[in-house]
Amino acid sequence: MNFQQMLSLHFPNTLTEAKFVKDSYQALNTYGFHGSNSIACVSVCRDEITYPLVNKIYQSWGEVFNFSGLAGMLFLGKAGFNAAHHHAPTIQGQERYVYFAMAHIAIDADGEIGRCQRPGQTETSGACGALMAFRNEMLNGQLNIELDPDDIEQSLLKHRLFPKIKYGDMPELIALTKMAYQTITEDLERIILQTVDPGHSDYAVLTGIQIHGSEDNYVWPGTLYAMVNGQRREVTL
Repeated sequence: MNFQQMLSLHFPNTLTEAKFVKDSYQALNTYGFHGSNSIACVSVCRDEITYPLVNKIYQSWGEVFNFSGLAGMLFLGKAGFNAAHHHAPTIQGQERYVYFAMAHIAIDADGEIGRCQRPGQTETSGACGALMAFRNEMLNGQLNIELDPDDIEQSLLKHRLFPKIKYGDMPELIALTKMAYQTITEDLERIILQTVDPGHSDYAVLTGIQIHGSEDNYVWPGTLYAMVNGQRREVTL
């Protein structure tokens, strides 16, 4: 199968990055969010190929607070969230936060999962490299989930994902990427509950999976909603 066939099979209802950012901005406008009264908080993988999405978010929302960690995991903790919130515009005592949080994966033109062509490189390379390294450790029977102070983020990634894998299972990269998306969403919502006062702050959650193709980048929308005056409003793109 080629890229488009793999995309349709594993990630239905995917949008280009440009359309995802445009449509989500327009959808959130209806709930009172816009670039001059909100702060965008973005967590994507540290991989440089993720940054076209960040740039598009910046163009729509203005300044972006960087939440990013390996594989898009959220490792900045409550202190990082609070710092972002303190940078938000305050309009008549109200603040608004828009959280974008994405795992990512590559699919090449021939439909090979996890492969992409990076500028200046003659061979294809992998994405997400952090998830692939984790999977390779499991495949080789050498998984170490102890905290390594010289490899903090990769250690934390393994610590968060490993308990979600059933004993004896060896998830393929797509399944592992979707597991990372689910974990990112869980962690985002948990820390929001600890750091956001819904009495004077509205917020939006936009999570999913960023997909790198040979000709364009895409977003598979996952969990999308806004909390406005303490009420959850679904976001439909």
